[in-house]
Amino acid sequence: MEEYTLNVKRTNELSAEELISIFKQRVNIFVVEQKCPYQEVDDKDYIAVHVYLTDTNNNIVAYTRIITGEDPNIISFGRVLVVKKYRHLKLGRKIVQATLDYIKLNYPKKKIQIGAQNYLQNFYHSFGFKNISPVYLEDNIPHVDMILDV
Repeated sequence: MEEYTLNVKRTNELSAEELISIFKQRVNIFVVEQKCPYQEVDDKDYIAVHVYLTDTNNNIVAYTRIITGEDPNIISFGRVLVVKKYRHLKLGRKIVQATLDYIKLNYPKKKIQIGAQNYLQNFYHSFGFKNISPVYLEDNIPHVDMILDV
């Protein structure tokens, strides 16, 4: 069984190679695989915290991005991905749990709000998230806003 290394870094702590690897995986999944042309790399990346798992060859296998918003009582994460050939290993659960653990440790008492793809509602419900919006289209993909009270 392969071991995975958890990495948590702010954008300014990433090497150029790490940042390019993150952007390549995000664009590959959210733009190419999901056939959704949109501005995947955005201004939130300047201040994001990147949480990712790497394999023994230092390849990214799972990833999330933590961002702060305008509301000081709320923190968010998104861009949750697992590289296609690793999706059968439950790494989505592992990366989301690591993200939640980091948020609870570093941003205590903040509510966690996400915009989840609609088909993943039950996955996020299993972590305690509750729906706070009806389903809506974002970049032509059904989403729902969810919140986790801590």
